[in-house]
Amino acid sequence: MADEAGSTGGDRPLTETDLLRWSEALAGIARTGLGFTDSTYERERFEEVLHVAAAIHAAATRRHEPASVVNEWLRSVGQGVAGYVTPKVAVGAVVGNDRGELLLIQRSDSGVWLYPTGWADIGYSPSEVAQKEVREETGIEVEVRRLIGVYDGLRLGFSRTPLYSLVFHCHAVGGELDPHPLECLDAGWFAPDALPSPLAGVEHWGELVFAALRGEPIDVAFDLPRPDVWER
Repeated sequence: MADEAGSTGGDRPLTETDLLRWSEALAGIARTGLGFTDSTYERERFEEVLHVAAAIHAAATRRHEPASVVNEWLRSVGQGVAGYVTPKVAVGAVVGNDRGELLLIQRSDSGVWLYPTGWADIGYSPSEVAQKEVREETGIEVEVRRLIGVYDGLRLGFSRTPLYSLVFHCHAVGGELDPHPLECLDAGWFAPDALPSPLAGVEHWGELVFAALRGEPIDVAFDLPRPDVWER
């Protein structure tokens, strides 16, 4: 919890990311409870938790009224296993070419630059999703070489939606650059010293990605466990 200085108990100030993560965690617990209980009393308590979570969410984003957030969460409640709330899964592809350049797109929904990425689709393996997303968003055909990272998007602050991002290193093997008109404002190949801006999350993945593109041996990156999950 925040102290009088507005910190989370350490030396780092309380951030919007902290509030969103706490809000989504509370909402996930409450929605899962609603999906598994038949008790009217328990349902009332879980719905009360949703209202608290929505107030935190609204304070963080300043974009939505708490009541609308609660209603959105309630519409997504399922029953039994279908009601167990978990992070969504996104798949990203960092694509290199023979010149050591990185394929990036400028997303139409935010205007920021990022490697091709999208939600995991049922019926596809994660690596198949990586190939599909690159082809659909840019027109480039790739081979998938290795998994290089597994990230918690909400924890790192590059997503407002609870998600795990699986990032694959790929290499271009064909196709022509043809940005999807609905998903991309622009797309291109970029050298390490000529990256576009704003480039989402590059401080987390940039060094690892260009090491992979250079063919250097790397370990799969992942978010290390924290001593206190709710403090950081």
